[in-house]
Amino acid sequence: MKLKSTLLASTMALVPLSALAADKTVGFSQIGSESGWRAAETTVTKQQAEERGIDLKFADAQQKQENQIKAVRSFIAQGVDAILLAPVVATGWDSVLEEAQDAEIPVILLDRTVDAPDDLYMTAVTSDLVHEGEVAGNWLQDEMAGADCRVVELQGTTGSSPAIDRKKGFEMGIEDAPNIEIVRSQTGDFTRAQGKVVMESFLKAEGAENICALYAHNDDMAVGAIQAIKEAGATPGTDIKIVSIDSVPDIHLAMLAGEANATVELTPNMAGPAFDVLEAYWADGTMPPKWIQTESKLYTLEDDNQAIYDNKKSLGY
Repeated sequence: MKLKSTLLASTMALVPLSALAADKTVGFSQIGSESGWRAAETTVTKQQAEERGIDLKFADAQQKQENQIKAVRSFIAQGVDAILLAPVVATGWDSVLEEAQDAEIPVILLDRTVDAPDDLYMTAVTSDLVHEGEVAGNWLQDEMAGADCRVVELQGTTGSSPAIDRKKGFEMGIEDAPNIEIVRSQTGDFTRAQGKVVMESFLKAEGAENICALYAHNDDMAVGAIQAIKEAGATPGTDIKIVSIDSVPDIHLAMLAGEANATVELTPNMAGPAFDVLEAYWADGTMPPKWIQTESKLYTLEDDNQAIYDNKKSLGY
């Protein structure tokens, strides 16, 4: 991979990494603002750039790949020092990534990957969806401490990689716990409204007293399910334990009320690790691994959920 030349490491050793970034310009092609999480990722990226003295050129693609390709080509024409790309789809990137490579501009992928040769980008900063599910499953196994537990599962959109991987990970997390059994599993399409509808069907089929826990592939479905549980006369968080994924503000409000028990964070801070990589590269040419996994942090009732909620709201969720 052809990348811009750097100053000698002997010279750079005397200069803080933050100072190295101060005169750099980075282009950021964002998918859009289709969700609170996506808006938070944009906010955090802009904050990270400002803190490091990086001039960030931002382009909102409005969920269209053609807009992203135009933005990347514009960044190349402007001669930016690096490009951050959150790809809306996986395919169709080879040509524009080759153009960036020919211009000796490193590209870092954020939160999603592409189906392209990995020598066309410097690294990808993403979460591990399987690991997220496994963290949730491990939490439930520890929480139950050997007691029998019948689980209902709200899956994400059928066929989507988060639904497939978060299901797989959860099953890995409970595979050595014969006391825990998934008795019903159905898609809630990642939406609050459908999460409520499907949970209502679970409650009708099983009875609240026969459901020990709910595992939801995202927090929005969990929040909808919480409403269904309350309307059925049961107490969410107590009668039925709730564990989900994403760590959006409303699940922390639910935990404050004792109506949810745990969530696994999909961090919006993909840019922090990306800028760390670029600063190291600009300093002495250090190349990162091809994949940087972000932390999948577990939050429970023991955390300061009010402070977490306030902080996330400040990020634009």
